[in-house]
Amino acid sequence: MDTQSFQQNQINGSEIRLNEIEEKQRLLKERTLLIGENLISTKEKQEKENIELKTQIKFLQEEIKELKNLNKRILYELKNLARKSEVEILQKQFKMFEPLEIARIKDIKEIIKKEMNK
Repeated sequence: MDTQSFQQNQINGSEIRLNEIEEKQRLLKERTLLIGENLISTKEKQEKENIELKTQIKFLQEEIKELKNLNKRILYELKNLARKSEVEILQKQFKMFEPLEIARIKDIKEIIKKEMNK
């Protein structure tokens, strides 16, 4: 009986170990599936973010292009505008000729008076 009980104990111990190994294998399988699902959801999330970033980059590139064109147009128009110094020169020249206009008006009034007196 002693050998039979020894063999029975070994079989029971082997069954327990086998059950423990099967349980560990089941837990590892569940963890692997969970990791795989997390990996897939993370990948999908990253792909969505990547697509969104690409569209934002395209939009920003178009805006930059428009701003560059606007900047070119502004620079072109600035070339056609007078500088402050040029306007100041013209103002000075205009002021220089103002006394001549006043003298002319006086001259015209005198001429009119002379003609009226005749």
